[in-house]
Amino acid sequence: AGGHHPTQEGEVFNTRYQALRELGCGAFATVWLCQDMRRNKQVAVKVLKSREGFADTAQDEVTLLRCVNCMKKKDGAGENIISLLDDFRMIGENGFHILLWRVLGPSLRCLMGNYTTQGLPLPFVKKSLQQVLAGLHFLHKRCRIIHADIKPENILLYGHDNSLPRPLMDMLDCGQRTQVKLKGAEGDLGNQLEESDLMSIEVKIADLGSACWTYKPFSKEIQTQPYRALEVLLGLDYGTPADIWSTACLAFEMATGECLFDPQPGKYFSRDDGRTPSVLFISLTEVSQPLYLDVFSLLCLDHVARIIELLGRIPPQIAFSWNKSTKFFSRPGALLRLSRLCPRSLPG
Repeated sequence: AGGHHPTQEGEVFNTRYQALRELGCGAFATVWLCQDMRRNKQVAVKVLKSREGFADTAQDEVTLLRCVNCMKKKDGAGENIISLLDDFRMIGENGFHILLWRVLGPSLRCLMGNYTTQGLPLPFVKKSLQQVLAGLHFLHKRCRIIHADIKPENILLYGHDNSLPRPLMDMLDCGQRTQVKLKGAEGDLGNQLEESDLMSIEVKIADLGSACWTYKPFSKEIQTQPYRALEVLLGLDYGTPADIWSTACLAFEMATGECLFDPQPGKYFSRDDGRTPSVLFISLTEVSQPLYLDVFSLLCLDHVARIIELLGRIPPQIAFSWNKSTKFFSRPGALLRLSRLCPRSLPG
């Protein structure tokens, strides 16, 4: 109860949409490729979990997507944001909620999985980022929406003429969170796609399941960890710049094949520090009492440390707005135990 609906291939939703195959599975929903039997075309169907509270979350997402659709019609813009085709609720084994979109290609993550060693070609990176930023500008300025979860899995690929190069279409069942390499006679996908094919690919921002209004945040905890903005890590108020931070992290990852920030909970703590299954014990200099912190707090601490390594000290007025600031920062705004940090430059 409260889990994923056990969708089967061939199952029909709302007497109209027949499930063909699963496209992806996340923490809150599964996405299926379905056949619209009334219009004889394929659609992407998102089947949300039924756990208590998810119905409200689903309704929030529907409201946000309807706002996007409305502003698209009004402005004739927003082509880089997915459009909601239909939504309805059904009673199943666990109860669930259905959202529908026009079927697109695989996620950017799937494409990046085939360029892991060198990153994607820079002309494609620049073109894609222009489209992501245009989409965010539309969301922020016209819809007053913060996406709150920009990452490769939530950027979908499509072709201008509704077609994609054949190797990319073969990736449709790679799953939203799976990196696959398509091997062939000529090597991996990165070698198979001509630059003209790659440059014919457009991108759309998908998944507003974590989104909120600029004037009404739904949660303090937003964004996937490597793409999480500093103000969110520090538990401060956030706004549309949080999406721009995530996009900058995405840009670096697309261009290099590496995460800009990849926090680990134990980076700065020696093997002499005591450990229990759910709590790590650390002793920080300038702190009279040892601290007991959960893994999540340590992950955030390491993430903040990596940001300082790359961008320098956090301005004190920001650092000391954090409710845990006196535990982790010295008065100049530097992390305690700073000697463990390894400064590096972003240009480098």
